[in-house]
Amino acid sequence: MDFTLSGEQRQIRDTVAEFVDEEVVPRAAEIDETDEFPADLIDEMAELGLMGMPFPVEYEGAGLDYHSYAIGLAEIARGSGGLGTIVAAHTSLAGNMLYEFGDEAQKEEYLTALNTGEDIGAFALSEAEAGSDVPAMSTAAERDGDGYLINGGKLWISNGSVADTVTLFAKTDPDAGRKGISSFVVRPEEDDGFIVEGTEDKLGDKGCPTAELRFDDMWIPEERRLGEEGAGFVHALKTLNGGRITIAARSVGIARAALDEAKTYAQEREQFDGPIAEFQAIQHKLADMDTKARAAELLMHEAADLKMRDEDYIKEAAQAKLYASEISREVANEGVQIHGGYGYTKDFPAERFYRDAKLNEIYEGTSEVLRNTIAQQLLDE
Repeated sequence: MDFTLSGEQRQIRDTVAEFVDEEVVPRAAEIDETDEFPADLIDEMAELGLMGMPFPVEYEGAGLDYHSYAIGLAEIARGSGGLGTIVAAHTSLAGNMLYEFGDEAQKEEYLTALNTGEDIGAFALSEAEAGSDVPAMSTAAERDGDGYLINGGKLWISNGSVADTVTLFAKTDPDAGRKGISSFVVRPEEDDGFIVEGTEDKLGDKGCPTAELRFDDMWIPEERRLGEEGAGFVHALKTLNGGRITIAARSVGIARAALDEAKTYAQEREQFDGPIAEFQAIQHKLADMDTKARAAELLMHEAADLKMRDEDYIKEAAQAKLYASEISREVANEGVQIHGGYGYTKDFPAERFYRDAKLNEIYEGTSEVLRNTIAQQLLDE
């Protein structure tokens, strides 16, 4: 396997890194403090083609391979974990739903607007009683003339309060279990009955609004159903599987940010008449941090490679997400430790990296669920 980045991949990495260093890093603490959606940064990323990285140019996407997309997302998350989630939910979830399961008219109308950054996307799957247990959802879509009447609610929806296009899952046949779930395109500004109940006050991931949504007799036309009735559960699983690669990328980005900050601090902080980077204990921490981040990055690229070759990558995506999410928290934790007392204050970004990293172990498949997935795939080989 060739691990050398192509010229295009290096260019993407360098372009995004430059944008992140110049525009995102100086704003990261402010975004974390205010928890405001950074619309201006989204506009700038749209101009750079970063809101539709893996989609074809015929839909105004950047036409990048999945390696380049993961590299770009890791750089964005290095600057701001919340910004990384905004892009991942918009692209890997909402965008991929439309690209993989939308018809030509749906792609032209909705995916194109997402890729240009004109619209923001969200993916509405989880509910209060249906997180990991997707078939337990209660949101229902009943036939009503040439459309559907939708009632119910969703929780933990990234971008949910700012989205222009929401890919929504609801039961069209309550008695059919997972085969009774369908997926739809919802337009919050157009669809009466779409209600944002509020947003969560989270530990980290600031700047990305996580919304609670409610649907009260919300009618949508049949042409906004994605694929056939009953295909929604399969849509969700396939989309989340690809999304796990990008959560691995977010994890890698945060781990790299924590390592970079810890390395700089260790070289500048002096104790016992010298920089603490000269202490073997600190050197070992930095060595382990870098090794873990590098291993996570390789797992991420392995899953991306399989996806690009249209081979089965369920286990590899789960492993990449599981390992990268856990090491991002471990690396961020060591970053706090290296900073000592300063690491526990907001004077340094080490504590922000720690807070942002924890989410990686929860959304788009908890670590516990991913271990089940990996074991099932392993035993079926």
